[in-house]
Amino acid sequence: MAAIRGKDTKPELIVRRGLWSRGFRYRLNHKRLPGHPDLVLRKYRTCIFVNGCFWHGHFVEQNKMESSGCCKIPKTNREFWVAKIRRNKERDKEEQHKLAEMGWHCITVWECELQPSKREETLKSIAFTLNHIWLQDHQVHVTAYPQQNEEDMQMPMAAEEDVV
Repeated sequence: MAAIRGKDTKPELIVRRGLWSRGFRYRLNHKRLPGHPDLVLRKYRTCIFVNGCFWHGHFVEQNKMESSGCCKIPKTNREFWVAKIRRNKERDKEEQHKLAEMGWHCITVWECELQPSKREETLKSIAFTLNHIWLQDHQVHVTAYPQQNEEDMQMPMAAEEDVV
């Protein structure tokens, strides 16, 4: 277990390189935000968590610990692992709620979504989501003005001199 890294993991590096090549700029592991997100994109008010399927319980469905294609629960000391993964999931959910209350968007990227066969689709999806968030947050609200004739709009241009 000492060899398990918390930062600069292979899935995290894949997401970082993919976003950087698409022109997105970010900060790493922001200490002041709840949960210390892996990537923070301030321009988009978005935090990205790159989660390992085992440690964050991607295989958990309806409060049952079942194995899926991406990982399995160890058979030895099963109760310990089930409790640990449940606590991790609860903590992740609490941290994301705190971030949402602070006005941040959260994106979770799972390790299994970064396999070579799915990688490009996942990165495109992240980029699409970030662009969608930016457009929503920066949407210009145009108020409708009543139609006016050109004759009614007799305003001089800013650079025009009044001619008498």
